[in-house]
Amino acid sequence: MTVSTTTRKRPARARKPEGQWKIDGTAPLNHVEEVKQEEDVLAVKQRIIDIYSKQGFDSIPADDIAPRFKWLGIYTQRRQDLGTELTGQIPDSEMQDKYFMMRVRFDGGLVTPEKLRAVGEVSRDYARSTADFTDRQNIQLHWLRIEDFPAIFEKLESVGLNSELGCGDVPRIILGSPVAGVAAEEIIDATPAIEEIQRRYLPDPELHNLPRKFKSAISGHSRQDVTHEIQDVSFIGSVHPEHGPGFECYVGGGLSTNPMLAQSLGAWIPLDEVPEVWAAVAKAYRDYGYRRLRNRARLKFLVAEWGVEKFREVLEDEYLERKLIDGPRQPINPGYRDHIGIHPQKDGRFYLGVKPTVGHTTGEQLIAIAEVAEQFGVSRIRTTAEKELLFLDIERENLAPLAAALDETGLYSKPSEWRRNIMSCTGLEFCKLAHTTTKSRAVELVDELEERIGDIDVPVRIALNGCPNSCARTQVADIGFKGQTVTDADGNRVEGFQVHLGGSMNLGANFGRKVKGHKVLADEVGDYVTRVVEKFRDQRLDGETFQEWVQRADEEDLK
Repeated sequence: MTVSTTTRKRPARARKPEGQWKIDGTAPLNHVEEVKQEEDVLAVKQRIIDIYSKQGFDSIPADDIAPRFKWLGIYTQRRQDLGTELTGQIPDSEMQDKYFMMRVRFDGGLVTPEKLRAVGEVSRDYARSTADFTDRQNIQLHWLRIEDFPAIFEKLESVGLNSELGCGDVPRIILGSPVAGVAAEEIIDATPAIEEIQRRYLPDPELHNLPRKFKSAISGHSRQDVTHEIQDVSFIGSVHPEHGPGFECYVGGGLSTNPMLAQSLGAWIPLDEVPEVWAAVAKAYRDYGYRRLRNRARLKFLVAEWGVEKFREVLEDEYLERKLIDGPRQPINPGYRDHIGIHPQKDGRFYLGVKPTVGHTTGEQLIAIAEVAEQFGVSRIRTTAEKELLFLDIERENLAPLAAALDETGLYSKPSEWRRNIMSCTGLEFCKLAHTTTKSRAVELVDELEERIGDIDVPVRIALNGCPNSCARTQVADIGFKGQTVTDADGNRVEGFQVHLGGSMNLGANFGRKVKGHKVLADEVGDYVTRVVEKFRDQRLDGETFQEWVQRADEEDLK
């Protein structure tokens, strides 16, 4: 009997739908997608005013609390009685408190004393005086009650502010150079592009149901001051040899648990075409982004799978219906990207950059800052992607008195390198995803390092993040702390961190070196930073940066 050795090929397994609208259709593949299709998500605002503010927190349906409230820039915050050991162990509905966080939106970081005062008054009157500048140029408030939202909306709207599209699966705030149109070293002023996107595209309901969040940045400053490498879409100033100043476009950046650096489209884009290209990227993401699994729904996963060449081809053929102009790669700026200190403007005046420690302020402090600005005739204030405050249009003779007056409010016009270069997320105090306390710990850490180490002559950027999502850019910091629940020597489950060392977004871009098996207890962060920085000081070569030292250091010296 002859036995056949022919092996039958199994039929190819059918492709599982990813929820890509142009390929799989628009039928929702999970509950969040169902909710987003039921109505215009911004319609929930009127229900807050008419119903929930009158009937209280318990009257709010679950699908309005999440996801719909997010489209208004509103989240529930974490219950105060829940420790780190419960993060990820109980449902979100059990983690949430009956209080809310709100992000007040400042596209391009544009602020006036009037607007700053209004946010300060909302903070003072309704938010227990909490107020934090974020790395997306927003101001974030906490402890808000549903009963107070009509008054909060009215107060913000009276000065032209709102929180709409501050969260959710929408275009988030558009980062912009805080000194657009002002700085002497600017390549091109991107303000008209941001204004056109705000006017033409942000109100469009067609862009209010994206697969997930969509982060943007546009800057024509030579310092590349908008973290363009980690945005879904970004534009930085670029000079074409024939066409002159314009922009280079990057797509597909993002951090979190699957960090990816944005890739250049290889195109040069004139100022008046930036809004159209921005919208084309957003629409391509809307139509082809993965919607089935939320953890794969960011644009970076589509760009990684397609490749940037195919992504550009789809943009040109299906959305722009024309070819983009090939352009040069803009050299990466290796130096500081913040704007701390005194800088010249194009018109002969100056701007001054000051630092609130980790962006933390109070309502009363915001009001005091607004009063100082008005006292010195400053009508233009800016927030930044590094959590600074800038004061524009200052005459030379007013620089020192203004800096002194701002120092009196609790800001720092001459911060140490530690205070200048530290970043923190919200952390365990308010965030339902966090494992560790970060904001207050970062403030304490700065004071400790200034006392124990003193100042340092090279930047050492520190980031404290309460969870793996990297809101504080853990993976691209010199010393990044990623919050985890860890076991101490006595077997207790306590707050701790995994450490990333030597990360960078610009020169030598990488996501940091992790020391195998090494964790730092939250209470030992100051000791750890002091130990590692002293090793760096002892071993560094002439002109060596902290990042360069980390790459060659022995593992034992990094523990």
